Amino acid sequence: MSSSILTARNLSKVVPSTEGELTILHDLSLELASGDSLAIVGSSGSGKSTLLGLLAGLDLPSSGSVVLAGNDLASLDEDQRARVRAEHVGFVFQSFQLLDSLNALENVMLPLELEGRADARQRARTLLDRVGLGQRLTHYPRQLSGGEQQRVAIARAFAAEPAVLFADEPTGNLDSHTGERISDLLFELNKERGATLVLVTHDERLAHRCHRLIRLEGGHLVDHVEP
Repeated sequence: MSSSILTARNLSKVVPSTEGELTILHDLSLELASGDSLAIVGSSGSGKSTLLGLLAGLDLPSSGSVVLAGNDLASLDEDQRARVRAEHVGFVFQSFQLLDSLNALENVMLPLELEGRADARQRARTLLDRVGLGQRLTHYPRQLSGGEQQRVAIARAFAAEPAVLFADEPTGNLDSHTGERISDLLFELNKERGATLVLVTHDERLAHRCHRLIRLEGGHLVDHVEP
């Protein structure tokens, strides 16, 4: 297996509440290699999204560490963590998170333009064609179906060739047929691009397509499945 791209050691997250401290995540460790795929499953409130945010450097743990692409996130300030995310991470969200004022091509071009990539337009065109939207480049999000919007979001996520792609309920707002097509696309691109895929999902069928699966209950790791 390839070298580690994402390592978490003894992660815990504690937040204040009206009844005192609340532990959302308890002492969790994992390690992922380049090209690996991991599903995080569990009921609502089990800590899935908290774990995803910690692994992506969107939040910091109360204790423990996350090393992403060789960067110890806890040792970095917010600007430095944002730079690590820009260089190494892609995101796909349940709510698509497209900019309504930009068309499909412009939405995919945006992260590439922020990087200063001279090939931003051509790369965005190529990716949109790859996800089956080559004829919808100038359409705005309001003119696209939910499945089409998610395909634009996936193209945008892969545009900067991330080392790790985080997907938070990527099929949650889609009907089962469209969701299955989006799942196929995610795994096809994951395989083609060699990115590590980390996804949160309630869909057990989607989860079991990953190389590995962890199940959380009340912030505790209760199951860890590998083929």
